[in-house]
Amino acid sequence: MITAITNVRVFDGEKVIRPTTVLIEGERILSVGGEIPEHADIIDAEGGTLLPGLMDAHVHTSVDSLRDALKFGVTTELEMMGGFTQIGREAQLKGIGDIADVRSAGMAVTPPGGHPDELMPGDGEIPDFVLKELEMMSEEDRSAMLAAHAHAHDHGEAPTVTNREEALAFVNEQVREGADYIKIMIEEGTVLAAPGLPVLSQDILRAAVEEAHRHHKIAIAHVLTAESARQAIEVGVEGLAHLFIDRPENTPDLVRMIAEAGAFVTPCLVLNSSIIGNPASELAGDPRVSSRLSPEWIDTLNASFNTYPQGSMEDNYRNVMDLHRAGVDILVGTDVSVPVPSLGGLAHGASVHHEMQLLVEAGFTPVEALQSATSKITRRFGLTDRGTIVEGARADLLLVDGDPTVNISDTLSIRGVWQRGIRSN
Repeated sequence: MITAITNVRVFDGEKVIRPTTVLIEGERILSVGGEIPEHADIIDAEGGTLLPGLMDAHVHTSVDSLRDALKFGVTTELEMMGGFTQIGREAQLKGIGDIADVRSAGMAVTPPGGHPDELMPGDGEIPDFVLKELEMMSEEDRSAMLAAHAHAHDHGEAPTVTNREEALAFVNEQVREGADYIKIMIEEGTVLAAPGLPVLSQDILRAAVEEAHRHHKIAIAHVLTAESARQAIEVGVEGLAHLFIDRPENTPDLVRMIAEAGAFVTPCLVLNSSIIGNPASELAGDPRVSSRLSPEWIDTLNASFNTYPQGSMEDNYRNVMDLHRAGVDILVGTDVSVPVPSLGGLAHGASVHHEMQLLVEAGFTPVEALQSATSKITRRFGLTDRGTIVEGARADLLLVDGDPTVNISDTLSIRGVWQRGIRSN
């Protein structure tokens, strides 16, 4: 069966195309423009805009969260620490079709007691929010998730690194698990109200990055300050998983350093806003959002981290615009994880739309924000089969009312979502 989406304005991942017809056959885009075959299923999308499926370049996710993401037209999530490596996907996602696609770093390189240990219960316990999710699962899904948790935590002890040899072994273990890229932690805790967290030496971090590169994997660093961003670039990472929340006097030098390294930045402005103490209450109150989320997620959106109230969004906006003007690739990501108010201001799927809104508020054009949620992510992560609307690409698509290339908020006016050519709503 061929589906023809007609009379539709198209943002193809890079630019806007005047109203045309997009044909879908099976899992792929058959053509952009051209004649409509006989017996095609025709969807008249006059007044709407067709976008590539959106992506979130920084999540910590679950089956239900992948399902929530898809409701908002987020067809791919990139997990920055968790169990959805290739082996994890085969164990936990087999036969499940109504979810976003996912890629994963596996477990992150971190020292004993290092981030995110301060957020988790000790002794390999399963957090309360995971137990709550388990209660809602089928027996098969519950068993798979418990097995993945036990495997990832090695009989109750979270895997950590203390020297170069352990760093090499750790990266190799993630690669064996089918990690799609490697994540390292550089977090001393001040921004998260946990000052004094241990951080690995530059020598150990560099060894981990070099081992990732030996396996042809990109390395990405968790950083929340300018100093940790500098350390990450010095050890050779391809990307920063956050935007530094402070703005010291040497920020222009750091921006130049990041640009010259060719690294990308996933600013997660929605997270930094929450860290500063801003809940996402306006987003939570939007009926286009509240109609698609559970009460637990709405409560989470209405809360915030509030661990660094001395920060300012103005500094964050200046930082991200300085990077953008310097030619640094800015990717849309959120760092959304679980529905817990202490990790508030974020929700799967919805926060991707919020992140694009904040990028526009910072000074991006709506088209630039959309590029950061589609083609820029696919290019930097090598996911070349998606993120654009061209012949032969995966038919991961989002149809919205209005024109988000002019008014970015229109991305939430969702009319239809397709994942691999199958319409999910």
